[in-house]
Amino acid sequence: MRRGRLLRGLLVASVLAGTALLGPPAAAGEPVPGDPEAALAEQYAPVLMLVHQDEPCGPGEPYLPSDVGVLFDNPTVALRGPWTPRDLVAVGPSADEVSEGLPGYELDLPGNPLQPGCSYEKWAREQWRGAEPTIYAHVAFQKGVEDRFALQYFFFYAFNDYNNKHETDWERIQLEFPAADPATALAEGVAPDLAVYSQHYGAEKAAWDDDKLEIEDETHPLVYVSAGSHANQFSAGVFMGNTAATGFGCDTTAGDHDAVRATVATIPSDPEAAAAAYPWITYAGHYGEVGPKRFYAGPTGPNRKAAWDRPFSFSAKARDSSIEVPGGAHGGAVAQTYCDLVGKGSDLFRQYVDSPGRGLVVLLGALAVVGWLLRRTDWATAALPLHRVRSAGQVISAAWQVLRARPALFGLAVLPSAALNIGAAVLQGVTVATALPGWAGGLALAVGTLALPVSAGALTVVLAALDRDGLAARVDLRAAYAESGRRLARGLPALAVAALLLLTLTGSVVLVPLVFVVLLAAVLLVPVLVLEGRGGFAGLPRSVRLVRHSVGTLVPVLALSLLLLTTVGAVVAALLFVVVPLPFVVLNTVPSVVLGLVWPFVAVLSGYAYGSATERSRYDRAAPTSAATPASSVGRPTGA
Repeated sequence: MRRGRLLRGLLVASVLAGTALLGPPAAAGEPVPGDPEAALAEQYAPVLMLVHQDEPCGPGEPYLPSDVGVLFDNPTVALRGPWTPRDLVAVGPSADEVSEGLPGYELDLPGNPLQPGCSYEKWAREQWRGAEPTIYAHVAFQKGVEDRFALQYFFFYAFNDYNNKHETDWERIQLEFPAADPATALAEGVAPDLAVYSQHYGAEKAAWDDDKLEIEDETHPLVYVSAGSHANQFSAGVFMGNTAATGFGCDTTAGDHDAVRATVATIPSDPEAAAAAYPWITYAGHYGEVGPKRFYAGPTGPNRKAAWDRPFSFSAKARDSSIEVPGGAHGGAVAQTYCDLVGKGSDLFRQYVDSPGRGLVVLLGALAVVGWLLRRTDWATAALPLHRVRSAGQVISAAWQVLRARPALFGLAVLPSAALNIGAAVLQGVTVATALPGWAGGLALAVGTLALPVSAGALTVVLAALDRDGLAARVDLRAAYAESGRRLARGLPALAVAALLLLTLTGSVVLVPLVFVVLLAAVLLVPVLVLEGRGGFAGLPRSVRLVRHSVGTLVPVLALSLLLLTTVGAVVAALLFVVVPLPFVVLNTVPSVVLGLVWPFVAVLSGYAYGSATERSRYDRAAPTSAATPASSVGRPTGA
């Protein structure tokens, strides 16, 4: 069947060539003279959209699709054998040398892929200086599939700077034509009906007339190349993956782009002609270092990909879509947390693989410090009374005990604000993914945020009621919310000042470290306003005075509260995405659900911290006046 196709293609090509001799040059859609495979490859050559890099070694894509021939007869490249990790066979091997196949061998570049720094970028810039970007075209047929062929384009990059970093990178796209061969497609003006873009170990497809496929001048598909990983996307944006097929982590094609229209080198579909024109195409080894860390091994070449001679089996497994983050680079905390977790986790794992001994020392040291801190902290205390000097550990323990004693009460108490924040998260997700005005999501978020201090005040009133009447007491939640609202309204000037300070400081990179200081100063503001009834601006200086007496207790409590409020929800959503790739409207609600779960604990922590600070302040004020009093008559309250 393959021979029949080739004979038919040659026959059509000879007719086209004869026609060209007898008439004027062919217009688009009319017979094209010469090599039909090369002619078709030129006609449909893709335009690669690379993320622009403003400066060397900075963000963006530094590597162009390159002429692989630069690797051969190059004294900076070594050919290594598969017997031991560092078997040196030749320095600067030729394309003819590797054409023997050599499975398991590796073309080793200078550098360490586990700690690449900027070394590979500098090396590539020097090696391909003055060279034109190059891509490789190949027409592929599949046994058993009649009247259809695939036009493949392979892109070679010097380095893969993704989570699994490795030397060199081979990526590809393929266009599928409902025709017997390129000559027929050219003669009859047959256009592709499917485009397939490789992405890590998988692929995504689009019909030729699909809106997501961008085409320049009717025949040149635009390929958005992910910075670092070189996964091929159909649009600019940020894409999340949680499998080998989608890539475990985040690909980004967002930002400004450099449109690359590369030179097309066509590798003949006939194996003998291909080997004669490009001897390296028969190389069966790795383009890049393998070494003992095979997870970071350089890839094999185009001829070793299943799609080389089974293109339609490859496209049959392609997905119809990728998981794109709504809003791109500004897609929200969940996406950012997931990308950071996977990226930084990959960096840590790679550093451990590169130097296991050092990694173990650091891990054991960190565990030892955590263990020492936990042993040093006093946790033993009773839930009541509220006003008792407590350590940070005892504040945490008391808050946990009271929540365990009355879970339904605190769950109902937080329900209104939790519902508002979940609704706001849903609305925000909808505004990003649809044409709904963005201000609607912003307004919902503002309402949900304003509900949090009111809810915290109500939870503090509930805690005070339990302190007064006992853990089993009945509490009127409606009255608690009413009391919180009234007292926070009286102290609104103090709340406004604290909020304004935080907004001002977070708007400046230089002043961001002061945010924690302001938060620490205002950490007791809500309990002060609700339990002491201070109005106007008076609550803020009162909070500062109490904090001054209990810095050692409040700093760990505040750090834990911030961790729970700002990180846990996004981390849970990110980990959930690893297991189940939920829609973003659903994922974006997960942090709000987690916020509803942890908010009672955070609010009660603040209440217990206030109770401890007031007792410590009272003791500290009494201490100077009792200097002449026998020690037995003045005792400092403890949490024992």
